[in-house]
Amino acid sequence: MTVIRIGTRASLLATTQTRWVADLIEQHLGLATELVQIATDGDASQAAGTPLVGSATGVFVSALREALLDGRCDVAVHSLKDLPTAPADGIALAAVPTREDPRDVVVARDGLTLGELPVGSRVGTGSPRRVAQLHALGLGLEIVGLRGNIDTRIGRVTSGELDAVLLARAGLARIGRLEEITETLDPLQMLPAPGQGALAIECRADAGSLLTALATLDDAATRAAVTAERAVLATLEGGCSAPIGALADVVEGDDPDHLEELWVRAVALSPDGALSVRMSVTGDPADAADVGRRLGSDMLADGASELTSNTNPATHMKVHQA
Repeated sequence: MTVIRIGTRASLLATTQTRWVADLIEQHLGLATELVQIATDGDASQAAGTPLVGSATGVFVSALREALLDGRCDVAVHSLKDLPTAPADGIALAAVPTREDPRDVVVARDGLTLGELPVGSRVGTGSPRRVAQLHALGLGLEIVGLRGNIDTRIGRVTSGELDAVLLARAGLARIGRLEEITETLDPLQMLPAPGQGALAIECRADAGSLLTALATLDDAATRAAVTAERAVLATLEGGCSAPIGALADVVEGDDPDHLEELWVRAVALSPDGALSVRMSVTGDPADAADVGRRLGSDMLADGASELTSNTNPATHMKVHQA
């Protein structure tokens, strides 16, 4: 019997996500699977508590893709938000299964919400997107840089070192720790990272029948949403270096000729959250990439390209105070 080897990092979240995809493959495709742990420099650095040079998530993605290309595994599973927006030579995004809740959450001491934290409370996050949006809320919090796995991050709250941390709800859902969440943040407060909550199933572009089989695991609404979000990100990356959040939803449409409508909203902020460009757009889910590119282009035209400094005053009349 053919066994599909699925590459995974060794962390609890990575192996849990990969096991979930393995179960999909076994149940829906009738194929046997085997998890193959792929060691990465990023995992070794996190275990040793030493900083990584460059992007940790980039190191993780590259290691799994190298394992695909050199034949150590047949399939790789990633958190979609970690994938670069540019395509990778020889690699195909075979499927994007149904997405978990993409929102950010708070895990705080004493069951507190973000708004209940006293001024000066220490809140941990390693995400410039979250940092900028926290600043924009004007809550007077001290934001502390944070890295490591979920246990490490939450552990800094339970130890009393931090008052709260911000995390992706999807990760906690997948490892069965939703009860530790003290608040789920409304996207009006905190737009998630493009692709957050979704998984990417990759294989070699020349995998033939395997690529065709994996495509049946694709969820059309999730694929349209994340395609639009990543198109916004790719467009903005070409014209600005500001922190970016984006979220798309496929909703019931009003037009009888288009039963579904894609709604995309996004924000680009100065690093200190003082300035932002926040816009939304609707379109046809079948044209998700074009819808996302249109929104990104509109945001650049509206001043997003100027949100590169946390000290510059507004120099464009269309850049809005957050």
